[in-house]
Amino acid sequence: MSEKFQAVVIGGGPGGYVCAIRLAQLGIKTACIESRGSLGGTCLNVGCIPSKSLLNLSEEFHNVKNLSIKGIEIDNVKLNLEKMMKSKDKAVTVLTKGVEFLLKKNKVSYFKGHGSFISKNEISVKDEKNKEIVIQTEKIVIATGSTPVSLPNVDIDEKIILSSTGALKLEKVPKKMVVIGGGYIGLEMGSVWMRLGAEVQVVEFLDHITPGMDKEISSEFMKILKKQGMKFNMKNKVEKIQKNTKGAVVLTTDDEGKKNEFECDVVLVSVGRRPNTDGLNLEKVGVNLDQKNRIKTQKNFKTNIENIYAIGDVIEGPMLAHKAEDEGIAVAENIAGQSGHVNYDTIPGVIYTTPEVASIGKTEEQLQETNKRYKIGKFSFMANSRAKAIDDAEGFVKILADDQTDKVLGAHIIGPHAGELIAEIGIAMEFGASAEDIARTCHAHPTFSEAVKEAALSVDKRAIHS
Repeated sequence: MSEKFQAVVIGGGPGGYVCAIRLAQLGIKTACIESRGSLGGTCLNVGCIPSKSLLNLSEEFHNVKNLSIKGIEIDNVKLNLEKMMKSKDKAVTVLTKGVEFLLKKNKVSYFKGHGSFISKNEISVKDEKNKEIVIQTEKIVIATGSTPVSLPNVDIDEKIILSSTGALKLEKVPKKMVVIGGGYIGLEMGSVWMRLGAEVQVVEFLDHITPGMDKEISSEFMKILKKQGMKFNMKNKVEKIQKNTKGAVVLTTDDEGKKNEFECDVVLVSVGRRPNTDGLNLEKVGVNLDQKNRIKTQKNFKTNIENIYAIGDVIEGPMLAHKAEDEGIAVAENIAGQSGHVNYDTIPGVIYTTPEVASIGKTEEQLQETNKRYKIGKFSFMANSRAKAIDDAEGFVKILADDQTDKVLGAHIIGPHAGELIAEIGIAMEFGASAEDIARTCHAHPTFSEAVKEAALSVDKRAIHS
């Protein structure tokens, strides 16, 4: 059996399904192939969405337990983890079904199964029963995402030694959890289980958490997490993880050669992700990969094979759902003869802990490396009326602007709703705005966004409330 399409997208995650919908909107007969059995990719099924659900629910649980401090007396607050997990699963189910509806609405043909190349114009799709369909197509977009990596000689069993997937499905709250890696995912999942009652130890090889983030924000973030009860063991290299009857022991060596042991019920290995390029039969058609097994692409997302494109986690760049979505739209428009484009200088990154952390554009360290002269504007949420009124005033807004032109080069926020506030900076940067442009824009009072305005005023040393 063979079907013909103008374009086929391999992968139904945020990059893939968005790309397929946009292709269909542009009048191109499109198919989308997904092997998971449900659309939405890692993000929707075992990543962004379920983790944010648990982050929200665990924060609500923590807040309710502490309401008596604010004069609201509640007795016998209990955790029902089974119900909490069902609430998380419901959110995932509703959204995955929603994506399936969107493909149907836009007349995208959806194939459940594993896609691999037969030739540059033919894709084999094998379902779970190994039944094969061959699809013929003019254009192909690879959007197969990524999966967690482990450490050498460490086997993830999703029971004692977990990836982020297993950390979303624990059936009981561990007494002790060790998180290996101080990046976004590890700190988010560590926060969830810490709020639900676990003692959380973070083991990190570097001397700071959240690599690549502005160091000042990273330092403040670690300080706040410590205050919440998270424990950090920096400059520690994991040598071995030994499972035992109680759980596991993580054996490390620090930078001074000292041996350390961390006993725990579960270990979350959160040391990065790798692109899903195996099993696609790329060698059959000669698609070039780099040293990290990512697909090499040109500016228009083309590979070295004229009609084959790649987007998202399988190519260079941050492994973020919204980056993949933007690339999906851009490559669809390029295929349709338009001028699709992604501005990689304005892709935000957000950590959904409490407080949230958000970043866009350049860090101070990046500007210093290029000898770029810049000005800094900072404003603390301690001086923000809305934050103080609701007792959520940790953190600050930091804006970096060009020393000569005042053009906004980057912004970094730690504090309430940072993930939403960063969007204002993103729009400003897209339009080439100056810090003064933000400062002269009227912001409603009392709102958290006033902290952004005050930070912009602070660039020119004229903040009003500090």
